[in-house]
Amino acid sequence: MQLIMDNPVGLILFLSLLVLAAVLLVKPFFRYIIKKVTNDVLRKILTNQYTRNIVEMLPILKHFSVLNLIELNLRAEEGKVIARPLGSPKHFRGFENLMFIPRQMTKLSLYESTPVDMSVTIGSNAEKPLSITIPFMISAMAYGTGLSENAKMALAKASNRLQTAICSGEGPVLPEEQQEAYRHVLQISRWSWGERTDGQIDAADMLEVQMGQGADLGTSRIEENEIAGRARILGGLAAGQPGIALPAPPGIRQIEDWPDFMKNLRQRAKGKPIGLKLMATDNIEEDLAAAVDLGFDAIVIDGAQGGAHASTPIKQDDFGIPSLYALIRAKRFLGNQNISLIVTGGFFTPGQCLKALALGADAIYLATVPLFALAHKQTDKAMPWEPITTLVFYDSPAKIRLNVEQAATNVANTLKSMVLEMQEAMRALGKASLKELGPEDLVALDSVTAEVTDVKYVLDNRSLS
Repeated sequence: MQLIMDNPVGLILFLSLLVLAAVLLVKPFFRYIIKKVTNDVLRKILTNQYTRNIVEMLPILKHFSVLNLIELNLRAEEGKVIARPLGSPKHFRGFENLMFIPRQMTKLSLYESTPVDMSVTIGSNAEKPLSITIPFMISAMAYGTGLSENAKMALAKASNRLQTAICSGEGPVLPEEQQEAYRHVLQISRWSWGERTDGQIDAADMLEVQMGQGADLGTSRIEENEIAGRARILGGLAAGQPGIALPAPPGIRQIEDWPDFMKNLRQRAKGKPIGLKLMATDNIEEDLAAAVDLGFDAIVIDGAQGGAHASTPIKQDDFGIPSLYALIRAKRFLGNQNISLIVTGGFFTPGQCLKALALGADAIYLATVPLFALAHKQTDKAMPWEPITTLVFYDSPAKIRLNVEQAATNVANTLKSMVLEMQEAMRALGKASLKELGPEDLVALDSVTAEVTDVKYVLDNRSLS
């Protein structure tokens, strides 16, 4: 034994033999235990009555989903309204059954070096229209009631690098965001702070009156402990005062107040475009008619796929109409009135976005895409014990872990990549500008989508010329 201990090679060989012996002895034991436990579990599953059987949950979860089970228990916990983040899990008919139709023998694609104009002008009727270099705008994600200061600053920096616009959202205004953004859209929101100061309006490049969004409209409440710190100060809330959402922005107590409200806002805007944000509903034409009469320069339509940081499941799941239907109906109604149409809600891929632009949208607001891009290369700061959104939400202690510069780079890279992909598709279609793109560049794979969009049905052999 001493000889073995003194010889390194012998020692290694001896230890290896010990390990091998242990494996040979232990393996049958573990096999026996696993077999015993497995057989016991299977016997209970296959013989016990449902009322005493763990697999009782299987038919229950066939009857309703895991999400239903979770939200049922959340309601049972405190008997309060629950607030679900990021919108409905429901899937609606979208752009998947629309396909682009390039010509190959009768029209050539453009060379890779051909520049493709992706610039957009919003509110061309206004004295000071909003001009951006890409058809993407960073959507309304509110400071304080949604995102942290780090997250908002990263998004603003990304807008600068992309030369596009970012929307303030409905929360208190973060002054540094306005200063950092390439172009800033200021929401006139339905909260006590929503009227905005003259200084905030002067610093903005466009105003957006918020009446609804895809996952929320109407009144709601934010408790004192849910909006604390700097956001509470910037929102002008007193100690102990909750945040209360109003039916309409401050100054609108009844429908008859709209003309004076718009007259005053137009004076304060000093030539900047004024948009109106709406939840897309089956009353869309009625809402648009009122908007046209009031002289809005742009309309933002948020489909049922749109999200919110914290709105109720019933508003997310059971209100509104999908983005595709809303876009088609809004475009038909507005016609050639030179009112900009911005759509949002459920846009995640370059293909979806380019199809919406072909169908008549002037620009796309993106929220979920830049939101999740923020945390790229930083997910290890939260996971596996916390969701990655804890890095960006205002009410999360983990928000300080988000590196602003890295997050800004992530968002800029993501949207840049999407634009480059869309430009490649445009060249394949032989188009050098978004202005050349239209519904005639699409075909529908099913009759319902064809009927909804007025795009040619693939089995209709009408000439494409």
